Amino acid sequence: MTNSEGSRLDAIDAALARRLLEAALSTGGDYADLFFEYRTSADYSYEDQRVKSVGRGITLGLGVRVLKGDATGYAYCEQLDTDAMQRAARTAAQIAAAGASPPPVEVRAIQIPDFYPVATPTLEVVPTEKLELLRRGDRAARAADPRITKVVVSFAEELKEILIVTADGLLYRDRQPLMRYGVYAIAEAGGKRQTGSSGGGGRKGMDYFADRTPEGHGAEAARVALAMLDAVDAPAGEMEVVLGAGDSGILLHEAIGHGLEADFNRKQTSNYSGRIGQRVASELCTVVDDGTVSHTRGAINVDDEGHPGQRNVLIENGILVGYLHDWLSAKHFRRGPSGNGRRQSFRHNPLPRMTNTYLTAGPHEADEILRSVKRGVFAKRFSGGQVNISNGDFVFSLTESYLIEDGQVTAPLKGVNLIGNGPEVLNKVTMLGNDFQLSDGIWTCGKDGQSVPVGVGTPTVKIAAITVGGTQA
Repeated sequence: MTNSEGSRLDAIDAALARRLLEAALSTGGDYADLFFEYRTSADYSYEDQRVKSVGRGITLGLGVRVLKGDATGYAYCEQLDTDAMQRAARTAAQIAAAGASPPPVEVRAIQIPDFYPVATPTLEVVPTEKLELLRRGDRAARAADPRITKVVVSFAEELKEILIVTADGLLYRDRQPLMRYGVYAIAEAGGKRQTGSSGGGGRKGMDYFADRTPEGHGAEAARVALAMLDAVDAPAGEMEVVLGAGDSGILLHEAIGHGLEADFNRKQTSNYSGRIGQRVASELCTVVDDGTVSHTRGAINVDDEGHPGQRNVLIENGILVGYLHDWLSAKHFRRGPSGNGRRQSFRHNPLPRMTNTYLTAGPHEADEILRSVKRGVFAKRFSGGQVNISNGDFVFSLTESYLIEDGQVTAPLKGVNLIGNGPEVLNKVTMLGNDFQLSDGIWTCGKDGQSVPVGVGTPTVKIAAITVGGTQA
């Protein structure tokens, strides 16, 4: 971000913020906050060995929120002139109609930690360097094997500056870089066609590629596609499943993590409602949500309500100990904020959302876990799935999985779905690896029409039984 771009929000000072908060609270709201955002983004796509598309966008605006009891008034404007901002503040204020609130206190800037310092954001690097990264990934995937018939490489980046001002007089600024690189490969042979992908990123600069090279991602995408050419039909039925370290955390995120977001528990619609202090998982399981993991995709210096990012233990040795809160749920449960009030943009109201959610490491070696399985499925990569938040029932599709026979990983499998219940699965964890990995920055979480970047992670996990959807044995 250049100095001229950064000045878009630098013009918002304490005096202006106070006037807007006064307008927002003019009809009797209990609380109000302002969320200013300036975002620059770009994306590149390389397909069939040529540049397919290049895009660039700029977003600028203000969201004003007013709370009255459990009700929320929200309005936004897409320009930062005084009249537009005042109209937004008065519109949000209409949620309340009981007279004026006490005026907001004096606004003061608050210093926050920086979990993702980046000397040179990728947006400041000339596009030709990023296009060469795309070409390198493409060449590596194609060089892996002549059966690779198509390669698509993408690069997406953004730099977001936010400014948050709360009715209790706190002002926070944050500068959030984000990048993601990906290679998608198609392999064809003998009338069969399979796909593979590899990618990653985070709140990083071009130094990401020092350890995670385009060539490495290209070769990995090709490896998966080629391996799946030999895939056999998956067995069906209930069996032992081993989850691979890293990306398998998406199952934890979806099937368990969402149920621990406090809005669902405040409304009594989660399987975990009213269960603080109860056993909800195997004693091997400790589940953490941590927005402070340096340079990760889910890291946040401050959430979108003005609460610093935190490390929150949700399940400790199988016992439910906490939820993920926004301002409303923290007030309802009489808890301190957990730093999980997040929103997609200034156009959206904040909600309790995950950051980096993971299952901590256990005592077992990964090889030991695999050797313990007589017949089962090794689940390595997920494409996503569907989850019922109220009871935790899920269906997940696998993009890379293998049969385990007599403790050995054997044939690749196709058409594998895992069908189960999140809380039940956590109770069936019988072995937990010491090989914890955090996913390499590829995941985006959707909720109530909003998307935010997140991280997931897990060590190798043995689950005593999950229903595998495939071909009946």
